[in-house]
Amino acid sequence: MIKLTYKLLLPFFCFLLLVTSPATLLAQEIKTSFRFDFGVGKAAKGYQKVTPDDIFNENKGYGFDFGSKVNAIVRNTHKALTGDYVTSDKPFYFSVNVPEGNYKVTLTLGDIKGSSAITVRAESRRLMVEKLKTYNGAVKTVSFMVNIRKPEISTGGKVTLKPREFGKYDWDNKLSIEFNDTKPCVDAMEIERVDDQITVYLAGNSTVVDQDDEPWCSWGQMITRFFKPGVSIADHAESGLTLGSFLGSHRLDKVLSVIKPGDYLFIEFGHNDQKEKGPQDGAYNSYTERLKLFISKIRDKSAIPVIVTSTSRRAFNDSNKVVNTLGDYPNAARKVARELNVPLIDLNMMTAKFYEALGNEASKKAFVWYPANSFPNQPKDLTDNTHFNNYGAYEIAKCIIQGIRSNHLNLEQYIIDAPSFDPAHPDPADKFSLPASPSNSAIKPDGN
Repeated sequence: MIKLTYKLLLPFFCFLLLVTSPATLLAQEIKTSFRFDFGVGKAAKGYQKVTPDDIFNENKGYGFDFGSKVNAIVRNTHKALTGDYVTSDKPFYFSVNVPEGNYKVTLTLGDIKGSSAITVRAESRRLMVEKLKTYNGAVKTVSFMVNIRKPEISTGGKVTLKPREFGKYDWDNKLSIEFNDTKPCVDAMEIERVDDQITVYLAGNSTVVDQDDEPWCSWGQMITRFFKPGVSIADHAESGLTLGSFLGSHRLDKVLSVIKPGDYLFIEFGHNDQKEKGPQDGAYNSYTERLKLFISKIRDKSAIPVIVTSTSRRAFNDSNKVVNTLGDYPNAARKVARELNVPLIDLNMMTAKFYEALGNEASKKAFVWYPANSFPNQPKDLTDNTHFNNYGAYEIAKCIIQGIRSNHLNLEQYIIDAPSFDPAHPDPADKFSLPASPSNSAIKPDGN
C-alpha cells in the first residue's frame, strides 16, 4: 500500500489551487442561459421563479430594474408557466447580467383569461416586438436576438466612450428588456447565448445610433424589428462621429475583434465628415481613403462591407424638392462602392423621395419637430431637420430592408413582417404609433 504523504500530495494541491483560482471560479460562475417564470404561483419545472419583489442587484444578477414596479396576477394555480404573469400600468424593465455576445430571448406573453397588448424594446430602445396583441385568453411565444457588447477589446485596449455614453444601457454589463404598452402581460422569459448568428455591425453617427431618449430615434434601433433569429444587429454607431473619430475611438478595432466570416458591417457617414476642414479632408480625400480602409479591414476578416449613403437632411427648395446639403459625400460613397464592388444602399436618394412624398410641412412629422412642453422639461420648441423621431426612423429602417433585398444579401431570408417598400409611398404618419419609452430629453444629439 502506498502511504500518501504531504510531499506526495503537494503537487496535487498546487494543481487544484491553479485550476480553482478566483479568475477561474468567476468564469465558471458566469451564466449564459436563463429560464424565468414570472409571478407568485408555482414555478414551472426548470424555471427560476421571479416575483415583483425581485429587484435587480449585482449579487443576484437579475431582477426588475431602473425603478420598475410590477404587479403579479394569478389566473390558474394549476398552470405553472402561464397561470400567472406580471404586469404594470407603466413601462417596466427586467435585467440580467450576461457576458458579451448574441442572445436569443424567448418571451411567453399574454393573459389566459383576457387580452393583452405589448411592445418590447431591448437595451437602449431597440425595437424588438411591436404592439403584439393577444385575445380571448391566448398566449403567444416570440423570439428575437439581442447583441450585448462591452467596451473592452480582446486584442487590447478599450473603446473610448463619450461622456454621454457612460451609463448607456448598450455599454453596461446587463441585458435589459423594456416592457411597454397598454397591458403588457409577461409570463416567462428564456435567454440563451448563441454563437451561430449572422451579426450585422453598424458603423455610423446620430442617424444610426441607438438613441437613449424620446423623442429621438434612428434606423439602427428600428431595424431590429424586422429580423427573426438568425440575424443579430450590433449597433456600434455614436452621435457626432466621422469615419476618422470612429477609427480614433477604437470602435473599428472593437468590431474587428469580434466580427467573423460571413458577418456584415454597414457603414453610414457623411453628416459630420463634411465639417472637417483640414488640408487632407474632403469627400474625395480623407473620407474616400478612410472608407476604403474600412472596407479593406472588414474584407480581411472575410466579412462583408455594405456602404450606406447618408440620410438627406430636411431641406426643400421652392419647387418642393429636397436639396442636397451633403455636398460631394453621397457621390463619393457611391464612387467607392462602384470601384470596390461593394453593395450600396442609397439611403440619401431614398430619404429624399420619402420627404418629398410627405411634402415640406408634413415631413416634419418624421423629424424631431415638437412645440414646447410636448415632453417633460422641454420649455422650448424642438426644430431639428437632421434627427428623426420614431416614425421617421421606422420608415428609414424599411428603406434599409428594401436595400438589403435589392442587393440580394443573404440577410433577406431572415426578414419578417416587411413587405416591399417604396419610399415614394411611405406609411401615413398619422396611422403610426408606438408607446413612448420612459426616458426623454430636449437635448439634441451630437452632430448635425
